[in-house]
Amino acid sequence: MPNPRQLLDDLHRRQAQAEQGGGPARVAQQHKKGKLTARERLDLLLDEGSFVELDRFVTHRTTDFGLADQLVPGDGVVTGHGRVDGRLVYVFSQDFTVFGGSLSEAHAEKICKVMDLAVRNGAPVIGLNDSGGARIQEGVASLGGYADIFLRNTLASGVIPQISAILGPCAGGAVYSPAITDFIFMVRGVSYMFVTGPNVVKTVTHEEVSFEDLGGADVHGETSGIAHRVASSEPECLASLRELLGYLPSNNVDPPPLGPTDDPEDRRDESLLGVIPESPASPYDMHEVIRAVVDHGAFFEIAEGFAGNILVGFGRLGGRSVGIVANQPAVLAGVLDIASSSKAARFVRFCDAFNIPLVTFVDVPGFLPGVAQEHGGIIRHGAKLLYAYCEATVPKVTVITRKAYGGAYDVMSSKHIRGDLNLAWPSAEIAVMGPKGAVEILFKDEIANAPDPAATTQAKIDDYTRTFANPYRAAARGFIDDVIDPRDTRPRLIDALRVLETKRDRNPPKKHGNIPL
Repeated sequence: MPNPRQLLDDLHRRQAQAEQGGGPARVAQQHKKGKLTARERLDLLLDEGSFVELDRFVTHRTTDFGLADQLVPGDGVVTGHGRVDGRLVYVFSQDFTVFGGSLSEAHAEKICKVMDLAVRNGAPVIGLNDSGGARIQEGVASLGGYADIFLRNTLASGVIPQISAILGPCAGGAVYSPAITDFIFMVRGVSYMFVTGPNVVKTVTHEEVSFEDLGGADVHGETSGIAHRVASSEPECLASLRELLGYLPSNNVDPPPLGPTDDPEDRRDESLLGVIPESPASPYDMHEVIRAVVDHGAFFEIAEGFAGNILVGFGRLGGRSVGIVANQPAVLAGVLDIASSSKAARFVRFCDAFNIPLVTFVDVPGFLPGVAQEHGGIIRHGAKLLYAYCEATVPKVTVITRKAYGGAYDVMSSKHIRGDLNLAWPSAEIAVMGPKGAVEILFKDEIANAPDPAATTQAKIDDYTRTFANPYRAAARGFIDDVIDPRDTRPRLIDALRVLETKRDRNPPKKHGNIPL
C-alpha cells in the first residue's frame, strides 16, 4: 500500500487536474473571447475562501465516438456550496473549456444533486450557465438529464430562490431551466438565449439574423423581457447578483433579511411636495418618489429595460426588505398594457412566495386601448396582475400619488383586493375615468345642444374635477385609510410594515389556482 505521502501527492495531482478544466489552451481561448472560466466566476460570486466543491472527480460514462479516452474530472461543471455575505448558497458553474460545457448524464446528475441539497437545506441555488447544449454523443441520456433539471426547477419554485446567470450560449432545450428560475442575468456580447439558432431560423423562415439580434442580452432585456438584469461585464453581472441576494430570504419559511440602516425612520422628504406637476397631463418620474422614500435612495430595479410603464424592484424601509411595484407616468403615462401587466404579476407572485411585503405606488390612467392590445390578449394579461394581487397574502401597502382610474384602480392593490393599508396623497384622483372622457359621455347631448359647447364642456370638466379628482370620496367610504402629507410617506410606510409583521391571512385550501396564463 502506498504511504500517506504518496496518497496525498496523488490527491493533489488529481485536484489540480480537475481545477485546470479543459487545459491551458482552452482556458486561453475562453479568456480571448473576453469570458471568465467557471472557477473564476465562482471566485467573484462567493465570499473569499467559502467555496466547498462537490463531485470534483465525476467523469462521463460514454464510450462512443472516441469519448472513452477523454475523461476529464468534473465533466464540464463545477458544483458545490459557498457563502454570499455570510449566507449559504448552492452553485453550479458550467465549464465551457470541457466539451463546450455540454450537458451529459453525469453533468446533469451533479447539478441535480446541488439543487436537491439546496431545497433540503433551504438555501438559494445559483446557476452560472455557459454550455453548448446537450452532449450529442450521449443521445437521450443527455436529454433526460435536462428533464431531470427542469423537474427540480419546478418543484423548487417558490421554495428557494433560483437565479440564473447566462454567461455564454444557451440554446434549444437548455433555455427552459433558466426560464423556470426566478431571475435571469445576462451580459452584453457574451450571453445568448434562443430556442433555435440563426442557422435554423434562416433554413425555416429564410430570415437572416445575427446571434446578438436573435437572442442577445439587450434583446432579452428590452424586447422579450426574459432577462431581468443586463450587465456590461461578467464582474458587474456577478456583483449585481450578490446585491440581489441581499434582499431575498434564503427560502419560503425564513423572513426577508433585516439589514441595519442609519437612514432615520421618521425622515420627511421635502422634495415630494414638488413631484406632482400642476397639469394632470404632465409626466413625472416615479423613480424620484421611490428613491425619496426607501432607505438611502437604494432601489434595485428588475427588468428595467422592459415595459418601462411599470417599475418593479427591491428596496428597504427601516432596514426591511420590500418589493416595490409602481406605475411610471414618464412612460406611456403609466398605463397598464400586456407587457407591464405580465411583468408586474410575476414580480408580485415572487414576493408573495417568499414573504416579501409589497409596497405599491399608483398613478395609472387605465389600461392601454387599441386593436393590438385587445387582439394580443390584454384581458388575459391584465387579469394576471389582478390575480397576483388578489392571491398575495403578504403585507400590502398602497400609496396613490395621482391618477387611479377605472379597472386599473381595482387592480393596483386596492382595498377591495385585500390591500392592508391604502394611503393617498391630496393630489390623488380616484374615479371611473378622467374628467374629459367622463364629461363627454355623461353630458354628450347637453354639450351638443349648448350655445357654446366648448365653454359648457369646460364647466362640466371643472365640476367633475372638484367632485371626483380628489381622494376624499374614497376615504369617506373607507376605501382609502388616510390622506397624508406626501412628506410623511416614508415614516407612514415604515410604521405600517412594522404593524403588519404579524399579519395572518390565508387563501382557501386547494391544490393550486388557475391563473390566466
